[in-house]
Amino acid sequence: MPELTEAELKKEIERSPLNSLYFLYGEEKYLISFYAEKLRKKVVGDHPLDFNLQRFSGDNCSVDQFAAAVEALPVMAQRKCVAVSDLNVETMPPRELSKLYELLESIPESTVLVIFQPSLTFDAKKSAAWKKFLAAVKKSGSCVLMKQRENAELERMLCACAEKRSCSLSRQNAARIVSLCGRDLQTLLREMEKLCAYTGEGEISREAIGAVVVPNMETTVFLLSKALVSAEYERAYGLLDQLFRQREEPVAVLAVLASAYVDMYRVRAAVQSGMSAMEPAKHFSYRGREFRLKNAERDGKRLSTQMLRQSLDLLLETDLCLKGSRTDDRILLEELIAKLLMIAEKERMN
Repeated sequence: MPELTEAELKKEIERSPLNSLYFLYGEEKYLISFYAEKLRKKVVGDHPLDFNLQRFSGDNCSVDQFAAAVEALPVMAQRKCVAVSDLNVETMPPRELSKLYELLESIPESTVLVIFQPSLTFDAKKSAAWKKFLAAVKKSGSCVLMKQRENAELERMLCACAEKRSCSLSRQNAARIVSLCGRDLQTLLREMEKLCAYTGEGEISREAIGAVVVPNMETTVFLLSKALVSAEYERAYGLLDQLFRQREEPVAVLAVLASAYVDMYRVRAAVQSGMSAMEPAKHFSYRGREFRLKNAERDGKRLSTQMLRQSLDLLLETDLCLKGSRTDDRILLEELIAKLLMIAEKERMN
């Protein structure tokens, strides 16, 4: 069967008999859990007998365990639902995989098997194991890739969410929330709940957003990179302090910071080769994040190519120290910030 879109899955749940097998995966974890629950309710209703709804976690159960549940008949109902979360075919032994593929080919009509990935993420293009699994699922059931929604769609959703809670939100302020929090739906909905509770009713103001919304790590780190190339000492250390207060992992912070400098270097290489700043999007993973290249073009103008190379060397050196040195992580990052600021200051003085 062909892969379903989110809209097709929604329509199928509302109007059509369900298949015996569904596999939900992708970047948008909130939607994966949301539709797995919708499928469950469609099959067994709001108050199912325990025997008619059986849940398993793929990381601590064998195929035999959930296969037994799949093959058992429902009790006092036409169908039962078996839900398996975070099944990882890349780490399964060959014997287990063989059993899994046998099961996928012989699911009884009395069972709906829902395999969903609320935490696990994979790249099917780079994994032979996942390619084979997706092909096997499509023979017997439906695959649904849950992609992150585009900014315009998220902004409309946030405005509608505010309206349901007796508040109002302008598209401009909705865009600001998305820019601060990123495109993760669960994060956005959590921040909207906080904003509506803070506002009570009426217009959600820019001031309320500034007071309540917590920027995600990626947003904060990209602001940090902008402060660094601008040689803004106080702002750079203030943002680093904010990241530590939020208990972000230093290795993760460094990874995002390095990606900002890599963006600048890629754009610089493209422009120096006579191409546009958007050229890296044709060769690297920037789909839906092209704004990063525009930001990199703007911010990277403050540093020469040589200084960008020196900055990348420092980032690599710090990464190796974070992963292998006994020096305190905060000291390592503060030292890195100082060196990157010195590079930017030298550029500004020239």
